Amino acid sequence: MRNRSNVLSRRNCRLAREKWNLEPKHPLLATLKRLSEDFKLSVLAGDLILLQTNWYVTHAGLLRIARRNRCCGMRVRFIRELSDSTARRFAFQATVFKSKNCKGFVGYGDADPSNVSPLVHGAELRVAETRAINRALRKAYGIGLCSVEEIGTVPNPVEKLPPQNANGNGNGAGPKVRDRLCQIIRQHKLDPELVKAYAIDFCGTKTLREATREQVENFVQQLADWAEKDRNALLCQLNSYSQPK
Repeated sequence: MRNRSNVLSRRNCRLAREKWNLEPKHPLLATLKRLSEDFKLSVLAGDLILLQTNWYVTHAGLLRIARRNRCCGMRVRFIRELSDSTARRFAFQATVFKSKNCKGFVGYGDADPSNVSPLVHGAELRVAETRAINRALRKAYGIGLCSVEEIGTVPNPVEKLPPQNANGNGNGAGPKVRDRLCQIIRQHKLDPELVKAYAIDFCGTKTLREATREQVENFVQQLADWAEKDRNALLCQLNSYSQPK
């Protein structure tokens, strides 16, 4: 069992370095190693997501933890008195039972248009239910990480893509790179503003104008790979760049 944990830990760290451009001795990798050993969470399976400088567990990861620990079941209750369907505001209570004799671990979740990303507007009911389940599961299995679905956000305006020099050189993205980025956004129905915010964070610059062509090309390649392999995980990553008004 210990050997399997070590294999998972090494695989997670390798994927994290490739996926999020982490240095081999980055402190986040030490945290990832501990999460791999304690909870058997997998980066490849989409159990964990790195948003800026913090790890977040996903709904899928929490469900896998519950299944591995043979969770006895859960009960979800719609809280009508705290909900307003006209305003698209919903609240749920979830109770997770680790065993037949367990009294239950309770979690609450709410959602409305003000605390969810525009990408999931119209799905506030489902978001609220997922948040309640996530909180209950985190309590039941002692997981201190916040889940990515619990993040409540609305977007802030972000600057437009920088103009391209006529010869295609310089720090801006060239026509082919920019065209490829636009194609990815259209093909996978991504929010351009959130993609822009993610690109700035990925490149580690204040604006895309300051990023090198190589940095932008690397970002576009990663965006394309992630969109093809796990669009839902990518959407969670993009949602993290929405900010409260």
